[in-house]
Amino acid sequence: MRKLLRPLRHVLPLAVLFLAAALQPAHAQKMDVVASFSILGDLAAAVGGERVTVHSLVGPDQDAHGFQPRPSDARRVGAADLVIANGLGFDAWMERLARSAGAKRPVLIASRGIRTLETAHEEDHEEGHEGGHDHGHHDVDPHAWQDVANAIIYVRNIADALAAADPEGAALYRANAERYAAELQTLDAEIRNALATVPPQRRKVVTSHDAFAYFGRAYGVRFLAAHGVASEAEPSARDIARLIRQIRAEQVPAAFLENVVDPRLVERIRSEGGARLGGTLYSDALSAGDGPASTYVALMRHNLATLLAGLRAEE
Repeated sequence: MRKLLRPLRHVLPLAVLFLAAALQPAHAQKMDVVASFSILGDLAAAVGGERVTVHSLVGPDQDAHGFQPRPSDARRVGAADLVIANGLGFDAWMERLARSAGAKRPVLIASRGIRTLETAHEEDHEEGHEGGHDHGHHDVDPHAWQDVANAIIYVRNIADALAAADPEGAALYRANAERYAAELQTLDAEIRNALATVPPQRRKVVTSHDAFAYFGRAYGVRFLAAHGVASEAEPSARDIARLIRQIRAEQVPAAFLENVVDPRLVERIRSEGGARLGGTLYSDALSAGDGPASTYVALMRHNLATLLAGLRAEE
């Protein structure tokens, strides 16, 4: 009998291991989330934590305007547990891609519920309507994440979508979202308080494209842009001349480059308008992991520090 039991001592531990593996919950395998661009991907990773893997189709320092998906992107989107787009016409290609790839569930539009801005006509930004419009038809500015209060809405929308796709993780997603929202509320106050120390007449800057209107509305900075909301749209000679005259007339103190836009046009406008070069802002994409804007929070803090340095110079 003893001889018979001896081999069982070795077999039983293995049987227990196999049984434990068989009883693992279905979501021991991480949720596969695909975001349209790097900023959304970072927000999704912050909410999803260890239960998700996130892939951004448009990566760091890349421009999502006019992105052309590849067949490999379609396969990835078709296999994903959740697909996230900004909406507002910024990444309409993602919504088309998800439909053609047979995505498992409807695309989450992360900007749902924000108070939108219309695109610039001449110098003015006019308030629009609730989120969900198509930028190409209704002239809605899609860069809503530049206001941290809007990013909090994005985060809660992402948490709701993850909870619906993975009910077992719902409590975790919502706890992560609320913890991150508290961090973002602190960041929002930090930006507001820091820029309040700059005299209002100096809070005027030139940027490459019209990506910062939400930041301007939230924090009291006036942005004048060489390009419209789509960075690939070329401004006319007349628009450039008008902007240069405006810079001179209003004594705009600084011009800023962007990480996703060719710097040559802003350099020319800055030089002819007499503004200083204030550094590089991150608008539509994070930096690489070793850069100064590798997360959304780092991006906003980098932009704040860069703006303050440019606006306070020779104050």
